[in-house]
Amino acid sequence: MKVAVVGAGSTYTPELVSGLARERERLGVTELALHDVDAERLEVVGGLAGRMLARDGFEGRLEQTGDLDRALDGASFVLIQIRVGGQAARLLDETIPLACGCIGQETTGAGGLAKALRTVPVVLEIAERARDRAAPDAWIVDFTNPVGIVTRALLDAGHRAVGLCNVTIGFQRAFARRLGVEPERVLVENVGLNHLTWVRAVRVDGEDVLPELLAEHGDELAAEVGLPRRLLDELGAVPSYYLHYFYAHDQVLAEQRDGVPRARQVMEIERELLEMYRNPALAEKPALLEQRGGAFYSEAAIGLAASLAGGTGEVHVVDIRNGGTLAGLADDDVVEVPARVGRDGPEPLPQRPLAPELLGLVQHVGAYERLAAEAAVTGDVVTVRKALLAHPLIGQDEYASELAERLLSAGAEHLPQFRPEVRT
Repeated sequence: MKVAVVGAGSTYTPELVSGLARERERLGVTELALHDVDAERLEVVGGLAGRMLARDGFEGRLEQTGDLDRALDGASFVLIQIRVGGQAARLLDETIPLACGCIGQETTGAGGLAKALRTVPVVLEIAERARDRAAPDAWIVDFTNPVGIVTRALLDAGHRAVGLCNVTIGFQRAFARRLGVEPERVLVENVGLNHLTWVRAVRVDGEDVLPELLAEHGDELAAEVGLPRRLLDELGAVPSYYLHYFYAHDQVLAEQRDGVPRARQVMEIERELLEMYRNPALAEKPALLEQRGGAFYSEAAIGLAASLAGGTGEVHVVDIRNGGTLAGLADDDVVEVPARVGRDGPEPLPQRPLAPELLGLVQHVGAYERLAAEAAVTGDVVTVRKALLAHPLIGQDEYASELAERLLSAGAEHLPQFRPEVRT
């Protein structure tokens, strides 16, 4: 089995490689292709990947290439983890909205839209090449943010794709640690949209222990997601960290105006990581990688791929078509829900209706995601403004108009679909 990683120059890649090495027998990987458009980064990250695989006794083939077709040839799995424009573009995503009085975040709100607009076309180009070059039954696993919008675009274009986020596995590991049980025994019912989910149940051997977790660890859980304990108790659920951009909007905005953008912090972490990766004696992922984010990414990605390849029927929380799973959303919306995964793909587990206070926000953001995906493909400026207008973190025409102009201007280098000659 061949696995192709597109965007392998990412500092995340050693996390993924460690998972591949650990689970190579379960997944049956005989060939790993690492692709990136940045040759220098690929050489550095690929060098560490090779040393890690050699240390762990990987007997398969490792290839590093800047040729996308070569990387995709015959691949059974195509893992996409790209960042169009790099951290410099992320910095714009996080700072331009602040100048307009809106929260700046790279996956939601105006910043998330800017990222979607420059990312979706590139991912679709990669997917089209995979359609021609990869194995006939290949799966595209998207880890590229904003995962929900990117996955929607892939599915709209008819690709065999599934989206994956590490939020749920992070919850699972944290809950298991607090409960003193093996993570495999813990099933987290985390539902909603990507980066807009709530944990509504935590099942250990089939029994819901969320009330126990809230009673005994509610203060810790609230602190970890940046919200008041009272809110968790009233919701009867644990919101993902990304909900604090909505539930504590003014506080977050004030903190962002006075603080250092996360993009600048990540730039420094990546600089240090890449310097570490250059060390020929390093053959394991450094501890600093934990500060980069993406915890348990490798476990989530490899576990999903193993279930798809082996038809194990394990449950994973993934981004897939709604298909009636969450009442109140369109069938073609992309939701993030638990699904039983086999060779034919994920089958969502039945879900009870979302409570009104959850459903309203999900419908609001779902409408935005539909418009965002459309704008990214069509290059229509009016649809960009509509998407901004629909998003609850923006929602005013004055903001939507100004943000559309600023984001499209600042990101023009990576937004060819909005150039007049392209649109005509």
